[in-house]
Amino acid sequence: MCIHHESDNNDFNNIKKSGNRRKFILDTGLAGLALTGLPQIASAVQGHSSHARQIAKSKSISRGKAQHITLLHTADIHAQLYTHDEFFWENNQPVFKKRGGLAVLKTMLYTLKSQNPENTLIIDGGDCFQGGGVASLSEGKAIIPLINNIGYDLVLPGNWEVVYGKEMMRKDLGAYTANKVCANMWNQKPDGSTGDLLFPPYWTKMIGGLKIGFIGYNDPLTAKRQSPDYSKGIEFTHPELNVAKYIRLLKEYEECQLVFLVTHMGMAQQIDLGNQSYIEGVNYILGADTHERIRTPVESEYARVTEPGSFGSFISKLDIVIEDGKIKDQHYELLDVDPKKYTPDPEMTSLITKAREPYKERLDEVIGKTTTPLMRYYVMETPMDNLITDAILWKFKPDIALSNGFRFCPPLVPDPHTGSADITDEFLWSMLPVNSEAKAGEITGEQLLHWLENEMKSVFSNNPAELFGGWMVRFAGMQINITARNPNGKRVNTVLVHNEPVEKSKIYRIVACEREGDPDNTLCRVENVQNPKKLGFNLHEVLREYLKVHSPVSPKLEGRVVATDEDKHLLTQVRRKDYQFR
Repeated sequence: MCIHHESDNNDFNNIKKSGNRRKFILDTGLAGLALTGLPQIASAVQGHSSHARQIAKSKSISRGKAQHITLLHTADIHAQLYTHDEFFWENNQPVFKKRGGLAVLKTMLYTLKSQNPENTLIIDGGDCFQGGGVASLSEGKAIIPLINNIGYDLVLPGNWEVVYGKEMMRKDLGAYTANKVCANMWNQKPDGSTGDLLFPPYWTKMIGGLKIGFIGYNDPLTAKRQSPDYSKGIEFTHPELNVAKYIRLLKEYEECQLVFLVTHMGMAQQIDLGNQSYIEGVNYILGADTHERIRTPVESEYARVTEPGSFGSFISKLDIVIEDGKIKDQHYELLDVDPKKYTPDPEMTSLITKAREPYKERLDEVIGKTTTPLMRYYVMETPMDNLITDAILWKFKPDIALSNGFRFCPPLVPDPHTGSADITDEFLWSMLPVNSEAKAGEITGEQLLHWLENEMKSVFSNNPAELFGGWMVRFAGMQINITARNPNGKRVNTVLVHNEPVEKSKIYRIVACEREGDPDNTLCRVENVQNPKKLGFNLHEVLREYLKVHSPVSPKLEGRVVATDEDKHLLTQVRRKDYQFR
């Protein structure tokens, strides 16, 4: 006999009728306070760990009356192999702590799984084998044995899984022992028509006496966000195309009691997805991509949304208890991967050493030093990208140097005793895992203003479909004043180039990195540039030359971007009173 969740019957339809999902949650017991033998919890925010322990000790579970499942979720690891400096925002200032490392992550995952060993699944949400030196130099191959050693049950390809091209992505993901799932990445035939799906659209699993289902979605904007050649031969579609079909299939034919969307679309898009009626029947959206640290699930109209941070620094843990076909308790928490609490796994440590060995001499090379933290967490301006654009400006002497608004790369923090930190070749690969060639072009001031407005829309638009997932483009040689909350086309207030107001008819020379596959007259998403020219140097060469002359460096925030309505330390694109990045 099938066990039905409330969303299978008329109760869930009352959400739309009543317009009050919070009331629905309380009325139907989804808030988790009605499980027999489980003490009532007054607040989901207080006593997170004690709540999880109480679930595990529930008499209803021990007697087999209720079922308890646990989902452990990581995402956006970006090939960060070792424990690293991690950024936190505490008391209105940055704080750095040691977090992450695959050997520590493995120990922690196994420790958490041991608390509910038969009924725990480990899931990764993508962007795993791009973002570090070993990954880039091996085109992801060296990372696969490490992920397999962790023992993931399910993985989703992220937007950066395409970085080595379609065939290499298929080989790397094909070597995973975990199940793969993605319902919106399609083979594109030579004639441009759509072929079959690259991966299975969903996966089901019997666990704890329950059948649960997972449907996967990558970012439908991937082909536009990144260099077009990366996604050549792949078509991305929006979940709206087929998600309702798969939800119905899982609920009515597979008879799943719980349905999850595993997505790599970014927090804003995932919250918006949770508000769409065509995902009715989904319990949670397990999100990724924007590296957000969701510590309390975000309530959308039809599902709750989570996201587990990045770089292997965090694990999200979701416990759900079902009794008599209904969710009777649920508990979610975001947990730090803390090396002080978990001893690195020896087997993983050995595997990392083996994976890194062919590249060790190269990656260990010190190419410079910094006396200030190199970090990339701020939305508008970052010390790390000021370093990169300063190097481009120094090397090529353009009017404006540009760099993409990347999110990857954990911080590098100076040693408190020496006052500096070594910038190694390995850290350079973390800053710039895509080592593209520098390219120059000329544009008018009017083109510059139009392009800046489009870039602001990609970061600050109120329409989630217009957000490209990255942060603001970075630059040197220019200062801008914006109002982020203004409507599209009206965010840029003033632009100075070399401290002079931009002139619409004047020609400005810009230098940025080449996006492989763009038209020759497109540069950093600026279209119709004049006199485009590749400059014969990749960005790693430029940074190496710059550091050889200028090290030690001390980049910091300089006011290259000033917003009239946002703090310079803005840490998220998501505008919700119930969410804060920290």
